[in-house]
Amino acid sequence: MNRISIIIPVLNEAKTIGVLLDYLVQNSKDTLISEILVVDGGSTDGSQKIVSELSKTHPKIIGLNSHKGRAKQMNFGASQSKGSVLYFLHADSIPPKNFDQYILEAIDTGIKTGCFRMKFDSSHWWLQLAGWFTQFNWQSCRGGDQSLFIEKTAFETIGGFNEDFVIYEDNDLIYRLYKQYGFKVLPYWITTSSRRYQANGIWKLQFHFWMIHLKKICGTTPKKLEAYYVKYIH
Repeated sequence: MNRISIIIPVLNEAKTIGVLLDYLVQNSKDTLISEILVVDGGSTDGSQKIVSELSKTHPKIIGLNSHKGRAKQMNFGASQSKGSVLYFLHADSIPPKNFDQYILEAIDTGIKTGCFRMKFDSSHWWLQLAGWFTQFNWQSCRGGDQSLFIEKTAFETIGGFNEDFVIYEDNDLIYRLYKQYGFKVLPYWITTSSRRYQANGIWKLQFHFWMIHLKKICGTTPKKLEAYYVKYIH
């Protein structure tokens, strides 16, 4: 029987991680979840303490420490996982109820990898429109905020996340998955935070995200993508 290892990369997520972990425990079946691995990249805001406290009452919650960088953290989580299916989830995203059942139903039909449709926790018309487009199975509409499920053997075969990417690591892996395995967008909605848009300005952040996509298409190196992100967004 397939079981899911949930992998959540964390860096200073004290405001979100407790809520997410409570939600995951309450909205999944114990028999379908192998473990929930929270991989911390060096938090200084108490995130690790929150995870440690929750693990005392929910033994499937396991806190891990890793070098900083989401690609490194997620690869490390995958290396420590026991489930046959990996589910990569951001700390500020809430998957649909019964997400575990939906994922395993897809896997059981032969699907190797996929994600959910996504909506932002914002009523702004542009963010609603951006979320609406995620229902279509186009590579250009993909991103880590939609979460990602993948058979562990497929993840290992394709080489996991490219740790050269400090940003854009999700998109890089997803594009490789499209080419090798195809991809499935499940017809259920994950809700993700719009906090980065609120902090940076919706139009400003969207412009810079488009520029990062364009630069990647044009062959810009991971280091230069990181430098652009740090200069204009971080």
